[in-house]
Amino acid sequence: MMSPEEEKGQVSSSIDSVSGSSSGRGVPTPLHSHSHSSNTNPDSMNSVEMVTSFPSRTIFLGVDVGTGSARAGLFDDTGKLLGSASSPIQIWKDHDCVEQSSTDIWHAICAAVKAACSLANVSGDEVSGLGFAATCSLVAVDADGSPVTVSLSGDARRNVIVWMDHRAIKQAERINTCNSPVLQYCGGALSPEMQPPKLLWVKENLQESWSMTFRWMDLSDWLSYRATGDDTRSLCTTVCKWTYLGHAHMHQMSEKDSRDMEACGWDDDFWEEIGLGDLVDGHHAKIGRSVAFPGHPLGAGLTRAAAKARNLFI
Repeated sequence: MMSPEEEKGQVSSSIDSVSGSSSGRGVPTPLHSHSHSSNTNPDSMNSVEMVTSFPSRTIFLGVDVGTGSARAGLFDDTGKLLGSASSPIQIWKDHDCVEQSSTDIWHAICAAVKAACSLANVSGDEVSGLGFAATCSLVAVDADGSPVTVSLSGDARRNVIVWMDHRAIKQAERINTCNSPVLQYCGGALSPEMQPPKLLWVKENLQESWSMTFRWMDLSDWLSYRATGDDTRSLCTTVCKWTYLGHAHMHQMSEKDSRDMEACGWDDDFWEEIGLGDLVDGHHAKIGRSVAFPGHPLGAGLTRAAAKARNLFI
């Protein structure tokens, strides 16, 4: 039997796939962001008010952010698709630089979700679980959660380096010459599409943006942060694109016999060696202090502002 707290709904960790909330009823709950510490709410810098409605049926919402559009689909508890919709995303291309706006992406998601709910005749309070999938793009935000430009144009909207961006080819080549043991877990070399070379490029070419950025996040992690105010990162994104050592994380969990989400898989020597030692400061605050497994129960759900933006609350 569930406790009252459990019955309100759970948020679970997920990446690149949509999975359901285990609660079956309660808060519209994003999958894939959790933290046991409090963080700044990116919807509003005021108090966080959580949604606590109780649905009459169990509906799950999947959001997939691709390169050109955001898609939303609503499913019942048998996996049947009830309705779907998409909304385009703006993209800027200039030679090897490919950029987007996290604000524009968020607006596209909200539009797609509202349209899907309308087509499926689903009300917001019926949504029991929400999962995000997104491209492995790099997002920069300041301490207030506002965009920080990653563009040579200086356009403040352009705070996302898209996955296909190849501006950091030289930085990737330099990193690969260091022969760090970390590289053996990345196929022996980093691609310019991975995050460390892109981070190094920003530090070397956009010093003001580098100084202003409070959080560097994978896009899927940012979406969960934007929805919940919770800054925990996905084990999938951090291992696949950030050189986080998942085996070290697993080892610590085994030793402690716990599901502790403290980030223990960052190799500080690697970041120092490639010229990004400042990202180690503050217990890796800018790149992730806590890391969650896919499917791990998370947080208290959507903030009221995030739910309202998606039409997920009555």
